Amino acid sequence: MTQTQTDQARSTSASARFTVPAKHPMVTVLGSGDSLLRVIEKAFPATDIHVRGNEITATGEAVEVELVQRLFDEMMLVLRTGQPLTEDAVERSIAMLRDAEGGADETPAEVLTQNILSNRGRTIRPKTLNQKRYVDAIDKHTVVFGIGPAGTGKTYLAMAKAVQALQSKQVTRIILTRPAVEAGERLGFLPGTLYEKIDPYLRPLYDALHDMLDPDSIPRLMAAGTIEVAPLAYMRGRTLNDAFIILDEAQNTNPEQMKMFLTRLGFDSKIVITGDVTQVDLPGGTRSGLRQVQEILEGVEDVHFSRLTSTDVVRHKLVGRIVDAYERYDDRHGTTDGSERK
Repeated sequence: MTQTQTDQARSTSASARFTVPAKHPMVTVLGSGDSLLRVIEKAFPATDIHVRGNEITATGEAVEVELVQRLFDEMMLVLRTGQPLTEDAVERSIAMLRDAEGGADETPAEVLTQNILSNRGRTIRPKTLNQKRYVDAIDKHTVVFGIGPAGTGKTYLAMAKAVQALQSKQVTRIILTRPAVEAGERLGFLPGTLYEKIDPYLRPLYDALHDMLDPDSIPRLMAAGTIEVAPLAYMRGRTLNDAFIILDEAQNTNPEQMKMFLTRLGFDSKIVITGDVTQVDLPGGTRSGLRQVQEILEGVEDVHFSRLTSTDVVRHKLVGRIVDAYERYDDRHGTTDGSERK
């Protein structure tokens, strides 16, 4: 379609009617107190949306009306799976539909209904298109890098895939590791035994495990070596076969540590490496191994780089805005290489 044709399509007024099946109460589609409807109206301000009984009509520019029609179709597909709709899910669906105009193949329903892991009545699934592509890449590739800002689900989704692989007997053990260098602290200056010293660094990994497994089973699995949580230094000299291995906070590895870790890969194993190159805590002058490895391994067969952005942040909405604000600040002050910035 030419630009002129696109402009004509946008200027053409259109109307669409959507009937909600009787088996779905309108509150599940519109939200409590019409909260979901308000999200849609805010996203399509030039489109008039009216509800009468179980019928919804939309009138406005043809392109926008078509998007509203597709949105309700996707919402119904999600509801048919028994999954409730939230304001966040509707907002993300709208964003995905707009991205689809640029050529994205996946639909919101495909993204929002892809179950990774269920535990104690709670299901872990991707919430954004990039998260789904990241999860799919973990299935398809032996080594996957998940690179992006805080709150984008890099580590959490990787751990869910690790637990899924263990439960389906694709691997016999899970190994979770982190470099124990953060915020300028050194283990020798921290009080307590070695395990007490490293615990603060590894605690986020334990917390995620408790979300995904029966807490009573975790000590037993760790005692048996089925799950291992250890600092990166413990990986040296080992070959890790039949394992799902996750390196978290990889921006805090130096180039030698990154090479050491990658060469631990054994047979029938999978590696996921996560990090944020704008949050490096290495001593001044030390280059981040995560930044360098992108230059070395980009394009290597069976190695995949998944890059997530502020639009994939699934924490409080303000977190995404904070990430964007810092990126704008770095651009203005010439500090785009986060591995060099203190």
